[in-house]
Amino acid sequence: MKLTEMKQVLAERSIQLTKSLGQNFLHDANQLRRIVAAADLKKADRVLEIGPGLGPLTEILLEQVSEVLAIEKDARLVAVLKERFQTENGGTPVLRLLHDDALDYLKHEARDWSGWKLVANLPFSVASPLLVELALAARGPERMVGTLQVEVAKRLHAKPGASDYGVLTLLIQLNYELQPWFKIPASCFFPEPDVDSACVCLVRRAEPLLRDEARGAFIRIVKRSFSQRRKMMLKLLKQDWPGQRLVEEFERLKLSPQIRAEAVSLEQFAQIAQGLFGSPK
Repeated sequence: MKLTEMKQVLAERSIQLTKSLGQNFLHDANQLRRIVAAADLKKADRVLEIGPGLGPLTEILLEQVSEVLAIEKDARLVAVLKERFQTENGGTPVLRLLHDDALDYLKHEARDWSGWKLVANLPFSVASPLLVELALAARGPERMVGTLQVEVAKRLHAKPGASDYGVLTLLIQLNYELQPWFKIPASCFFPEPDVDSACVCLVRRAEPLLRDEARGAFIRIVKRSFSQRRKMMLKLLKQDWPGQRLVEEFERLKLSPQIRAEAVSLEQFAQIAQGLFGSPK
C-alpha cells in the first residue's frame, strides 16, 4: 500500500488518526520487506500482528505464512481491514481479525504463543509493555520482530553500566536474545513521528536462564533494585528480603555490598532470584 493510497483511504472515510494510539503507519515497501525478512518466516508459521492499521504489513504476511492473527484497537480501521481483505465475521482461514485492545487481550487471554511469531509495526504508545507481556509469558513467541522508538531499542540492547540499562532491558532479555536492530527514517511513516524509529528482533532462548517458578522473584528483585538507581542494591532489597539472607547471596556471587543495580549483569540477577526464591521477608 503506497502513501497515496493510505491518504486516499483515510480521506474517503474521513478518518483522523489519533496520536494517543500511536498511529504512525509504515508505508515504505523496502522497510516492510526488511521487517518481514528479520522474522525469517516459513509458510507454516503463525503470526501475531498488533496494530495492523490499514494493512500494508498484513498484506505481505498473508502471502508468506499459514495464519495471521491481527489485533486492531481502532474500530474505524477494523472496518477498512475487513473490506480490504474481504473478511467475514472478523476472519478467514488465513487472516483472523480481532477488534480489541492488544495489551488487555494479552493480559487476559492465557494462551500458548510458543508456536507463533510476533511481526508488527507496534503502536509507540504501548510498544514496551506489549513486548514485556509477551517476553515474560510462560510460553512466549519463538521470535518477535517489531518497530518502536530508537530510544526503546537502545534500552533493550543496553549492557550493564550503560545509562539505558534497566528494568526493561532485564525483563526482555531474561527469556530472549536480541539480534541486531536497524533504524527506520521518520519519512517512512505517515504521519511522520517526532522521534526516530527502529526495528528490533528478539529470539526466544533455547535454554532458560531461570526456572519458571522463580520468575516472580526475578521481576520483584529487578524492579526494586532499579526503583532508586543511585542507591545501593543491597539496601533496597532489604525492604523485601532478610538482610542476612541477602548478604549471604551477595557473598556467594562475589558482589560488593555497595554495588548498584546498573552494574549487575542479567545472569547475576537470575542467580540472585534463584537463590532468594522461596525466602521472602
